[in-house]
Amino acid sequence: MIKDNLQHIKSQLPEHVTLVAVSKTKPASDIIKAYDARQLVFGENKIQEMVEKYEQLPKDIQWHMIGHVQRNKVKYMASFVSLIHGVDNFKLLKEINKQAKKHNRTIDCLLQIKIASEDSKFGMSKDDAETILSSEEFSVLQNVKVVGLMGMATFTDNQSQVKEEFIFLTNTFNKLKTLKTKNCNLETISMGMSGDYQLAIKCGSNMIRVGSSIFGARNYN
Repeated sequence: MIKDNLQHIKSQLPEHVTLVAVSKTKPASDIIKAYDARQLVFGENKIQEMVEKYEQLPKDIQWHMIGHVQRNKVKYMASFVSLIHGVDNFKLLKEINKQAKKHNRTIDCLLQIKIASEDSKFGMSKDDAETILSSEEFSVLQNVKVVGLMGMATFTDNQSQVKEEFIFLTNTFNKLKTLKTKNCNLETISMGMSGDYQLAIKCGSNMIRVGSSIFGARNYN
């Protein structure tokens, strides 16, 4: 089933779109099924769970941290994480830089922009992002690279609202893309999940985060 689901989704994706298979709450055995179907990029939203899976699974897997990140937990994933999607403040960026330096590596990050109307969603404003990327403080960070933006749309059936939010993120991306420095080169727009990734791609997304459409419904018990 997992292999069939993956092939079905991938057959519909334009070549420039990266599929992040969201494996949170799923066992390593499910991830291996996806891996055997040549899926190498997986997304987790809890650092502890991601670390455990990293230790058990093949080392050519790229692990993306897609959930909200607490600064005191960055150190646990700094040696291996490929991309951190949810960077929503400058202090977190500084902590990622500090921990990456200890492992003599550069960690790619996406700035999370708040595009949803819900209060529960994390993220910074477009102005905050611009302020950070233009700042002297950011320019001296040598072990992080901001490679794009991420956004989560409002959880609603109102497709025109979701579309508006996706377009807002793409417009923000196009505006900030001009701020190219040695540690900032915006290429990725991460938006769209199982329910709305086709709309997200139409609105400019080139990285989607899909879980239940690949692995089936989640059991949170």
